[in-house]
Amino acid sequence: MNAPLQAVAKAVTSTHVAPAKLAHLVYRTNQPKTMLDWYCTVLVAKPSHQSDKITFISYDDEHHRVAFVASAQYQEKLPGHSVGFYHVAFSYKDLGELLGTYVRLKDAGITPWRAINHGPTVSFYFKDPDQNDVELQVDSFPDAELTNAWMMSEEFTRNPIGIEFDPADMIRRYESGERETELLRRPDRAPAKNQEFSG
Repeated sequence: MNAPLQAVAKAVTSTHVAPAKLAHLVYRTNQPKTMLDWYCTVLVAKPSHQSDKITFISYDDEHHRVAFVASAQYQEKLPGHSVGFYHVAFSYKDLGELLGTYVRLKDAGITPWRAINHGPTVSFYFKDPDQNDVELQVDSFPDAELTNAWMMSEEFTRNPIGIEFDPADMIRRYESGERETELLRRPDRAPAKNQEFSG
């Protein structure tokens, strides 16, 4: 038997229950087919529903992760000149997956406008066909505790944005066998005493 809703509401209020996950993103677009093709290529996603009005895609077992609502009536976006959505980020398991994705997309003619080591992440930024920013990233630290500690450090306070890098150089260093922990470590961050936990 379910608990009375008043009791559930009181429990939720007293414990401040956060969402279990971020479920999906929905874009309005004037070019649904172009957006669909781009996101399916970038995310290795497949449509789970398609129509003239709305399309859903997913890259995992979730029913949809991204959706496109189509209309010829939407006004064009003015990049960098309006409030609202800025960018979305998708995480990869490790640096090899991220760099492999960069190479695959480059071969498909999709290149990032920025490659940056933020410190907490190493990231590539792309523009989708509607000029929305899409970040593909990998975490630099092995856990949230170390990430949070570094984000409260003096080094991060001095530069909370990060340092841009050359993807070709990163790939060369990766393929030469340089340790992933060194490749993920932001250049202005001192090596950790325990190298296994350096990012």
